[in-house]
Amino acid sequence: MSTVHRTGPIPGSPEESAIENAITRKTAIQAAKSSFLGTSAEWYDYFLYGSAAALVFPKVFFEGMGTTAGTLASLASFGVAFFFRPLGGIIFGQIGDRVSRKNALVVTLLMMGVGTFLIGCLPSAAQIGIAAPIILVLLRIIQGVAMGGEWGGASLLVMESAPTEKRGFYAVSTQLGVPAGQLASAGMLALFGLLPNEQFLSWGWRVPFLMSALIVGVGLYVRLKQGETPHFESAQKSGKVTRRPVAEVWEHKKKVTFLLIFVQFANTIGYFLFTVYSLVYVTTELNISRSVPLTGVLVGAGLCLVAMPFYASLSDRFGRRPIYAAGTLLIGLYAFPFFWLLDTRNNIVIIVAIALGLVFGWALPGSIQGPMYTEQYPTRYRYTGCSIAYQGSSVVSGAPAPLVAGALVSATGATFAVSFYVMIGAVISLACVFALKETFRVDLAAE
Repeated sequence: MSTVHRTGPIPGSPEESAIENAITRKTAIQAAKSSFLGTSAEWYDYFLYGSAAALVFPKVFFEGMGTTAGTLASLASFGVAFFFRPLGGIIFGQIGDRVSRKNALVVTLLMMGVGTFLIGCLPSAAQIGIAAPIILVLLRIIQGVAMGGEWGGASLLVMESAPTEKRGFYAVSTQLGVPAGQLASAGMLALFGLLPNEQFLSWGWRVPFLMSALIVGVGLYVRLKQGETPHFESAQKSGKVTRRPVAEVWEHKKKVTFLLIFVQFANTIGYFLFTVYSLVYVTTELNISRSVPLTGVLVGAGLCLVAMPFYASLSDRFGRRPIYAAGTLLIGLYAFPFFWLLDTRNNIVIIVAIALGLVFGWALPGSIQGPMYTEQYPTRYRYTGCSIAYQGSSVVSGAPAPLVAGALVSATGATFAVSFYVMIGAVISLACVFALKETFRVDLAAE
């Protein structure tokens, strides 16, 4: 007869009771607040760069390369950060699993904020030549490392502080930071985009980058007040903190990690399509004002703030897999209609098209990314495991997306190839969803 080994608290033991007593509505709300504000600040910085890479940087830092090449180079600078996100996941996963969840999250927030502020100060290529795009890419790498360590820690901060039956609802606070950050960044660019084009390109775009210092300051204040999670404190007190989290992930959760790397293939590509490439396509290919797609992103992000808690609550009731699969399927089915709607050249239709993609496509799986990943790993290497898996997906699906979409349209002169790209991603993601086990009732304290 085989023996089941368990490193978590024994059911009914004082250790398990201590964790249950420590997890209250107050701890869940505090963790959700800290996670939301911190991730909102980080995603504001992150998406601000994405929007600027589509609208501004080709003319400021890559102006000597021509319109098409400059846009591709700018989008490549946006994509380069994806390759460094797994490194950030490993670095800060080690810190979070071995030393402190809180300290890891404080450092990631500071790195992201400093990188964004310095981009706002960076002279243009016309002023300092080739040094401008080189420095821009280096700062983008810093952002990538920071984001790689941020998401996993922010997600498990809430998951390890919330009651089992409402983990999805509370954990959506981390994912709400995505539309909140997108809303703030797109809103700032839309506001300063009202300036005459010459003023916007000379100084207007810089103000939103510089203002990130204020947003990061608020997030940092809240995060410094946040304590460690009950699950991690229990692991520390019982001496069950691992010294080799990466090795344990590879030894115990290799298959799960590979599945999680590919599970959000469609979600990542779809989000890039709706929020970044749509700006390029509408302004460059359709010659429509940048305010139109930015408004679509604003409307979609605002609606996501309302829809995502509802979707997350459904996952607490029916499971993670049905909700994730539904959103993935909708993204695949919407791949062709999305461009058909954009090609109407009707401003209202374009705004609705982008908003629909975000609310009924991306937001469904996006609302439960935290539970989908963190519930697959035990406490002692949860930060490292979910960070490697989530950030690994950024290399597979996120990094190539800008160049692939731009290159496909450039090569074919049409958007059907991009739509097929999205649909293939949806098929891959759906296969991974159904290969993963359902976890919405799993005991996070157990092995």
